[in-house]
Amino acid sequence: MDLRLPELRAALRGGLRPALRTPRRWLAAGAAVAVLAGAGTFRAVASDEAPPVHRSDRVLDSGGTRIDTSYFTSGGGRRPAVLLTHGFGGSKDDVRGQAEKLARAGYAVLTWSARGFGDSGGRIGLNDPKAEVADVSRLVDWLAARPEVRLDGKGDPRVGVTGASYGGAVSLLSAGYDKRVDAIAPSITYWSLAEALFPNGVFKKTWAGLFLNTGGGCARFEPELCRMYQRVARTGVPDEAARRLLEARSPAAVGKRIDVPTLFFQGQNDSLFPLGQADEAARAIRANGAPVDVDWIAGGHDGGAMETARIAGRVTDWFDRYLKEEKGTDTGPAFRVTRTGGVDSTDGAATLRGADAEAYPGLGNRRRDVELGGGTRHFENPAGGSPPAISGLPGLGGPGGGAGEEGGGTALSQLSSFGRGISFDFPGQHARFDSAPLRRDLRITGAPTVRVQLKSSSADMVLFGKVYDVGSDGTSEVLPSNLVAPVRVKGTGSGGGKEAELTLPAVDHELRKGHRLRLVLASTDLGYASPAEPAAYRATLKGPLRVPTAPAVDTAAAPLPSWVWWLPLGGALLALGLLLTGRRRTTATPPPDPALAEVPLEISNLSKRYAKSADRYAVRELSFRVEKGQVLGLLGPNGAGKTTTLRMLMGLIRPDEGEIRVFGHAIRPGAPVLSRVGAFVEGSGFLPHLTGRANLDLYWRATGRPAEDAHTAQALEIAGLGSALDRAVRTYSQGMRQRLALAQAMLGLPDLLILDEPTNGLDPPQIREMREVMIRYAAAGRTVIVSSHLLAEVEQSCTHLVVMDRGALVQAGPVAEITGSGEQLLVGTATEVPEPMVHKIAALPGVRSAVRTDGGILVQLDGTTGASRLLTELVRLEVPVESLGPHRRLEDAFLTLIGGSA
Repeated sequence: MDLRLPELRAALRGGLRPALRTPRRWLAAGAAVAVLAGAGTFRAVASDEAPPVHRSDRVLDSGGTRIDTSYFTSGGGRRPAVLLTHGFGGSKDDVRGQAEKLARAGYAVLTWSARGFGDSGGRIGLNDPKAEVADVSRLVDWLAARPEVRLDGKGDPRVGVTGASYGGAVSLLSAGYDKRVDAIAPSITYWSLAEALFPNGVFKKTWAGLFLNTGGGCARFEPELCRMYQRVARTGVPDEAARRLLEARSPAAVGKRIDVPTLFFQGQNDSLFPLGQADEAARAIRANGAPVDVDWIAGGHDGGAMETARIAGRVTDWFDRYLKEEKGTDTGPAFRVTRTGGVDSTDGAATLRGADAEAYPGLGNRRRDVELGGGTRHFENPAGGSPPAISGLPGLGGPGGGAGEEGGGTALSQLSSFGRGISFDFPGQHARFDSAPLRRDLRITGAPTVRVQLKSSSADMVLFGKVYDVGSDGTSEVLPSNLVAPVRVKGTGSGGGKEAELTLPAVDHELRKGHRLRLVLASTDLGYASPAEPAAYRATLKGPLRVPTAPAVDTAAAPLPSWVWWLPLGGALLALGLLLTGRRRTTATPPPDPALAEVPLEISNLSKRYAKSADRYAVRELSFRVEKGQVLGLLGPNGAGKTTTLRMLMGLIRPDEGEIRVFGHAIRPGAPVLSRVGAFVEGSGFLPHLTGRANLDLYWRATGRPAEDAHTAQALEIAGLGSALDRAVRTYSQGMRQRLALAQAMLGLPDLLILDEPTNGLDPPQIREMREVMIRYAAAGRTVIVSSHLLAEVEQSCTHLVVMDRGALVQAGPVAEITGSGEQLLVGTATEVPEPMVHKIAALPGVRSAVRTDGGILVQLDGTTGASRLLTELVRLEVPVESLGPHRRLEDAFLTLIGGSA
């Protein structure tokens, strides 16, 4: 499940996607995947400096269900394939960036939207073996038929599977059901979905409810899942039928059949799929003889740092080793854990350091006994299980935290990064046992255990165990990662009760000398269902708290900051450089041109060569001018130089020749006039747990400019986000995220707004809204430059165009001038016009040519006559005219100008 990373949607979009369990008969299905969308839609995704990535979108038929896919390749020759999917509540679009990177790394990458999500059909089955898991095998069939995919045998592609949360479970399940899978890299996912949602017989009600609602409600799920949820939610007690239903959809059900190299990433800050899930999976797969590495990341479904770039790099290395069979590739340590190493003084964020070991220690390595005091404790379960204790806010502990107010999530986000957060135990509803102050530092790595004698006035007890780090002052308490271990203990109501060994949450946490350990057994917890009947509880410790320490896990020494070494030498060199070049630098930047003071942009003879090339140009002798109030479309095929031009315009790179002037000022990196330029770049990064408003405020504060200069209200009015602004970004649709990114670019109401592919991933209504935003912004006398592949949309939203090809200007001017809209007309006719009549039309004065086409006649004028005169002549010839209008679209003009090179 990918609660797509630590965000609810992000928490649920990073991963909970149905894993595939395919009956054996599907494994021999051959190339049974029928392409419903013909050849699919094709586009190239590339920057001017990186190898182009080609993307083909197709809808595939999987047993009568439509599965929406995207296929990414780069370069030639046969290569291994990677199946990459998304988290719960998301779609294939969520993993597009990772897919492109893997394609550039030499893989054929297939992404898809799981059943019930995105544009795929079907209902959500939580990785039903007969549905979502079967889909994966059919996708493998499709890959086996691709000429660019390396094969291990007929119908057997060399393929790996990776994904987070829901997608991580798909990775595991596909390896268990389809022997053609060669390597997997699951992230923040589950081994047993039954144990994840019903841990030790206790209903994890908050997370279960989040899944149901994030998935779209009962109507979007398979009926038996909906009935199961409603039954358990009513009683608060998971029954055996519910467990069996979820177990059948869990990787644990096929654990003995998963024997491929596996790289696990599991989140330390994760109350949904805690570290124990990866521990069970790793032990089971290693027992099958497969290589297994385990990596505990800082974040999880409850927030914290997700370490996305590091994870992506390690996944690529893993596949290089086991799919490309590059034996020399370093895949990293057998076990790694990310630890916080203090505070970054620049932003207050936690600094992260890795610790590793040559072998995975598990959750119970090298235990140390810590004596606890407290004797026998009496406490109660309140009627209705209310008010509940708080151990954390499931899914909401990261940035934004669902706080619903500005800045409300920031504190939670920071605390999440340190493994801390909100926790509270009500008096009279918990038993507490404390240790003496520690005589030396103690690092817990794993799951502590303790034996307790339990007695209750009811037949069973439901308890929530947790271990606190209590400061030396005796008042400050930290609940590491806000984790709690629920347990239902049966048979506590008879005789003297029952003795039980409790396994507490697995964590990696260091207690300092002088701190104390505190064991709390609470009768309630906000995230779980407690018995509704009131009861009296009693708990007596029967032994010490046994704490795992894993001493073989070493934290890398923090290197001395690089400035310690280079600052003295660098200072001397800088001083010398200033002496030698100071005079030249004072004249290097041309003075402002008063004649261009009101001109938003003028580009003159701009050129940029490719790196290490004297004669290959990304941009060559480009010149054009943009006036106030214009919406300018920057068009060109991939590799035309658009991205390089925009990067030079934003001062990110320097041109080799020529110049760019914005309001008369020459552009250089850091030029003050760039404060009048706003930029929207695809994939803008927002903190998903923060509200939209908090994200914008954080961005503006980072610019160092006065708050009153942000003009936030005006920017938001233009972007049209409405009340959504005060919701966490993780709840936003793709269209809302795009508009938030646009609002960010419009902060300060820049006079020149640059938009790079602003409509990517939007549906038609959202595209229309984005178009209206651009038009409204320019209507106030400002200027918009938009780079886009959607030519029909550019034609409707832009007033002027610049068309580039191979780094050079092809044509610039008003849209109507470039399309030549008045010269090519489509004559709609009621009936098909005979060929002799078409010849007569072609011979009319002012007509260059006439040809029959679908629904009428395509007439090309020579410029000496107009549409009204043509209509008169057509009526005279008794042509059955039903309509008459311009035919040439921007797409036609564009392809004509670039000679079809797109």
